[in-house]
Amino acid sequence: MTGRFAPTPTSDLHVGNLRTALVAWLAARASGSDFLIRVEDLDVTRLRDAEAITARQLSDIATLGLDHDGDIVRQSRRFGLYERALAGLKTYECFCSRKDVAEATMAPHGATPFYPGTCRDLTPAQRARKRETRVPCLRVDAGAAKTSITDLLHGEVSGVVDDFVVRRADGVFAYNLAVVVDDQEQGIDQVLRGDDLLESAPRQAWLATQLGYTPPTYLHVPLVLAPDGTRLAKRDNAAGLSRLLERGLAVPAIVGILAASLGLAKTGEELDARDLVERFDPKALPHQAWLTDPDSW
Repeated sequence: MTGRFAPTPTSDLHVGNLRTALVAWLAARASGSDFLIRVEDLDVTRLRDAEAITARQLSDIATLGLDHDGDIVRQSRRFGLYERALAGLKTYECFCSRKDVAEATMAPHGATPFYPGTCRDLTPAQRARKRETRVPCLRVDAGAAKTSITDLLHGEVSGVVDDFVVRRADGVFAYNLAVVVDDQEQGIDQVLRGDDLLESAPRQAWLATQLGYTPPTYLHVPLVLAPDGTRLAKRDNAAGLSRLLERGLAVPAIVGILAASLGLAKTGEELDARDLVERFDPKALPHQAWLTDPDSW
């Protein structure tokens, strides 16, 4: 088996990202698997200081004691793979803006709208007229397929697959396509990530089968939240590793705090990441978010 951690170089990793990286590394090492790192920089032209941020992210992962196998892969250098995969899918042009989709579905603010297929049955003449004023994205024609995945922590998760975007209007390939292709090409068969991505797993598993792939095993870990229940944000510099180290916390203490939040250590233990490999049991991980203030550690 092969696992991975796939950060996006938008900002430095916060403690929630570090915790997920630790669990992904433990899941791989406890099963005797390789652990790969992939930089998800699809939209690299819009990512400011991506190289410097990536370097800091990789340094944090190494400092935490999480070694990796093989070369680090960058999505921005793999567009040929995505183009070939796209050619094997049934797709259609869509001229709807996000606002159009939200209004058509009456999606509440912040919700992910389910695309109603507005542009699916446009005639060639209608498409030609729309192209005169708007560049289309490409959506996969899913036919309202229903699919399920089994998550090692959450059990069976089912969903209807909408006609989601596979290539944006600006030509950038969509995350849902890229991640499925990358996981297959890299031999990833265990996907561990935050449970904010749990609802996307059925659509990604469906896409994998459409491309002739075998969907991976999934494990979605509850997020780290602030004490008031709001999400930590990388852009808010929510206590990244460098800030914790500057405050005098040693790496073994940080690993111990993260491990305790996962039920893998007692409060106050100081540990090397390797100490946790034999303790790791994915089914024993907590089901609830961890509320914490890293500035109080």
